[in-house]
Amino acid sequence: MPELDGPRWGPRQPGPPRQLVVLCHGVGADGHDLIDLAPTWAAALPHAAFAAPDAPEPYDMAPFGRQWFSIADRTPARLLAGVTAAAGALKGFIDAELARLALPADACALMGFSQGAMTVLFAGLRRPVAPRAILAFSGALIAPERLTEATARPPILLVHGEADEVVPVERSRLAERALRDAGLEVEALYCPNLGHGIDEAGLSIGALFLQRAFADAAG
Repeated sequence: MPELDGPRWGPRQPGPPRQLVVLCHGVGADGHDLIDLAPTWAAALPHAAFAAPDAPEPYDMAPFGRQWFSIADRTPARLLAGVTAAAGALKGFIDAELARLALPADACALMGFSQGAMTVLFAGLRRPVAPRAILAFSGALIAPERLTEATARPPILLVHGEADEVVPVERSRLAERALRDAGLEVEALYCPNLGHGIDEAGLSIGALFLQRAFADAAG
C-alpha cells in the first residue's frame, strides 16, 4: 500500500496542534490544489494542522496530476474496488499524521473535493474511531448500498454547485438522501450558478462546520 505525502500548513497559533484537518484533492490535481484552504479555515481553527496528501496514483488519463482511483472504467464494481484501495491508503496517512502530531484518533476532520470527496466519504465512514466531521464538496457517495458497513457516524457536510457539469449536483442530492436514510447527521448546501468549484458560501459554511465539530468535541 503506497505511503502518501503532501503539503502541510499550520497551526496558525504557536504551540502544538490540537486538531488535524486532512484535505483530499480531486482527480488530475494534487495536494497543492487544496492546501490554500488552510489559511482561510485557520481563522476558525487557529490550533489546527492541515495536511493535503497527494493521491496514491498518477492520473491515468493525462500526463500530469494524481488520482485516488481510476475513472477510466466507471462500472460500480471497478469504482468500489478503486475507492476501497484509496481508502486504505488514506487511512494509513491519517493514522501516521495523527501519530506524528501526537493527537488522539478522534482529533481529525476530513474534507474532500470531487473525487477526494468520494474518497473521504467512503474512508471516513469506515474509520474505527469517527472523525469529528466529513466535508464533501462537489462529490458523490460510492456504493450507497454498502452504508451498513459504516463503523463511524460523524456529522457530514455536503456542498455542491447547482451548475456543476463535471459531477452533477444530483450526485450529492442522492448522497444526502442515502446518508439520512442510514441515520447519519447531514447538512447540505446547494449553491446556485456555481460550477465545479468552491465559492465563498462553501468556504464559510465549511469553516463554521469545522469550528462547530471541534467545539462539540471540546464540550
